[in-house]
Amino acid sequence: MQDKYDNLKKYLAELKSVAVAFSGGVDSTFLLKVAHELLGDKIIAVTANSKAFPQRELEETKNFCRAEGIRQIIFDANKITAEIFNQNPKNRCYLCKKALFKKILSIADENNISYVVEGSNMDDKSDYRPGLQAILELNIKSPLQHVKLYKKEIRALSQNLNLKTWDKPSFACLASRFVYGEKISDEKLAMVANAEQFLIDKGFNQVRVRIHGNIARIEILPDEFDKILEKNLRGEIEKNFKAYGFDYVTLDLQGYRVGSMNL
Repeated sequence: MQDKYDNLKKYLAELKSVAVAFSGGVDSTFLLKVAHELLGDKIIAVTANSKAFPQRELEETKNFCRAEGIRQIIFDANKITAEIFNQNPKNRCYLCKKALFKKILSIADENNISYVVEGSNMDDKSDYRPGLQAILELNIKSPLQHVKLYKKEIRALSQNLNLKTWDKPSFACLASRFVYGEKISDEKLAMVANAEQFLIDKGFNQVRVRIHGNIARIEILPDEFDKILEKNLRGEIEKNFKAYGFDYVTLDLQGYRVGSMNL
């Protein structure tokens, strides 16, 4: 792991100036931290402001960049993704990533930055990730994959760097909660965001609320099944989810897993 970390620093140093696609997750936070320590003011953080990401995530990116003294550029992604979300095809992630990274490339060019980098790691190769093809086509650099770092290693290295995100639950774009082909509306994005925030506020660690029409399918860690089925909390969940717009609320017996909509 230490060898990979050293190789990462060498690789980033060779790039000389980078724009980091920064979402505030475990991977992009680690990548931004290392890049900033190496390259100083030769880096910028670029963040998409999108309805597909909760406001709490955007605020966390702002707080991190402010604390670290990193220049952050935030752009409005909603118009860029509107038509893609409306159709929501099976290659949505590819189309979305391509559109967003084209914008990030233009921001990098305007700021005389040589390369755009993003935080995909080796574990991302094991799931259906059409967005990775867009990254390849646009020559976006993926330093964590380049040095073969896995999520577990990134968390350990993040802890060594005293990053608060080292044990942050994995998060993905809220569009991943929708069945392909179902229109992703602002209203339904808000339903999902509110439902997940409610569960997070109740202390659940890893949460997904998948949406099927007006049915909510809750994915949590199996170890937390007993908690969610407690009578009082069960009633609170049902009451609040219906207030958000859901007609039915279900618990997925398989529990949380990455990319369950890809089935």
